[in-house]
Amino acid sequence: MSDAVAGSCQAAIICGKAYSTPILSQIAAEILSDEGVAISIQNGMGHAQQISSRLGVSRTLGGATTHGAWRDKDGIHWVGRGSITMGSLDGGSPNEITTSLMKALDDAALSPIWTPEISKAVWKKLLINIAINPICSISGVRNGALLENDLWEQSQEILQESLTVAQASGIEITGPEIQNLLIEVVETTSGNRCSMLQDLMAGRNTEIDSLCGYVITMGESHGIPTPLNSMLRALVKGIEMSSHTD
Repeated sequence: MSDAVAGSCQAAIICGKAYSTPILSQIAAEILSDEGVAISIQNGMGHAQQISSRLGVSRTLGGATTHGAWRDKDGIHWVGRGSITMGSLDGGSPNEITTSLMKALDDAALSPIWTPEISKAVWKKLLINIAINPICSISGVRNGALLENDLWEQSQEILQESLTVAQASGIEITGPEIQNLLIEVVETTSGNRCSMLQDLMAGRNTEIDSLCGYVITMGESHGIPTPLNSMLRALVKGIEMSSHTD
């Protein structure tokens, strides 16, 4: 990295795959100024904590987005307008740099929202991802198909199992609250191929371990069985394995 780039940035937006977080954290540490902040807008849980181990809690933001996009040979398609929820890990208010970052996101029509409860926001995104991504990926369908056939019942069951784990972890989310959000996201991104399906179609590894795998681990810590998460994780892993051996 050139000296001109090192330490020159006020903000780093980390939105890579879960398994790339360590190297992306290292890059962020190199390019950020001493006061610069990094925000994790990634699927799954625990990424902001990994980043904070490099940068410190005061320079790390958690984030979650409901925007939908997918990429093909023609480019990137923005198929679902949503928002970006962000907040500091210690529940503090935005400082000058984070305020500037939010303005930049707002100017780009990305609808940033600040919250003092970022853990709840990230858990919500995790629950939505678990209710959509594995089922759509295994079935090979776009998000909107969940509302059109028997897949919806399966989505509701995996959502409830995962919500039970979230509530046991101290996250105050109600069933109707997360169900209404799920319907909203599925309708908004109905034409979208979720990122997990895109990964499987491209023969890439998925983020299933940061989604269902995380809920399985947290369920074990609370003594809560998670058979649906275990099944979906195994099925997605099987598809991954098949794509690597064919």
